[in-house]
Amino acid sequence: MAAHDLHAWFGANEALKGITLAFPETRVTAIIGPSGCGKSTFVRCLNRMHEVVPGARVAGRVALDGQDIYAPGVNPVRVRRRVGMVFQKPNPFPTMSIRENVLAGLRLSGEPVPDPAGTVEKALRQAALWDEVRDVLKRTGSSLSGGQQQRLCIARALALEPEVLLMDEPCSALDPIATARIEELIHELRERYTIAIVTHNMQQAARVADFTAFFYQGELVEVDRTDVLFTHPNNRKTEDYITGRFG
Repeated sequence: MAAHDLHAWFGANEALKGITLAFPETRVTAIIGPSGCGKSTFVRCLNRMHEVVPGARVAGRVALDGQDIYAPGVNPVRVRRRVGMVFQKPNPFPTMSIRENVLAGLRLSGEPVPDPAGTVEKALRQAALWDEVRDVLKRTGSSLSGGQQQRLCIARALALEPEVLLMDEPCSALDPIATARIEELIHELRERYTIAIVTHNMQQAARVADFTAFFYQGELVEVDRTDVLFTHPNNRKTEDYITGRFG
């Protein structure tokens, strides 16, 4: 997946100013930067969720397997199936069972589910949650702890068998133990998925990401291998942010 000269607006406010960024396959790319710099807007553009906001619009290209997802005739629902999303706050459907939460994305997309039990088990295993919930699949998703709810949301995204997984600050609402479990899960998932993670936590980016991109005021300032960017940044703004001179 790659963005080419991507611009995004909320009404007259230009939130992204020509972002060009490629995501290497089966690698984790972290997106860091101060609040309001466009991180979340950018990842929402990668699966056409930005456009659902009233007054929001996008210009530029986002290529997935060489095809522009914003080209005329491209179905955004199909795009969102191929590019999964996990949000900042765990958002399982509260009245649905754990089992139905996993299947919800498939049901909403109108796709047939020939083997619901197998699909649920596979997705929960991939999300490292199966052993904890296998005997309570009929309980509601809201009965789980915060960290379990976030892994349930990851399972719901994985049930769609996406190519790319977007994570928008997936640990910001979690305690340190749950955060560590999600980070372990990201390490496991990188073997099968291309992952982009927005994080305000630079230590987390250093732990989980192969590459890191630094955004500032709607622009991509610098992108490099994570170890290089954190130890030898090329841009003064990147260095100032990493060293805490501004945030």
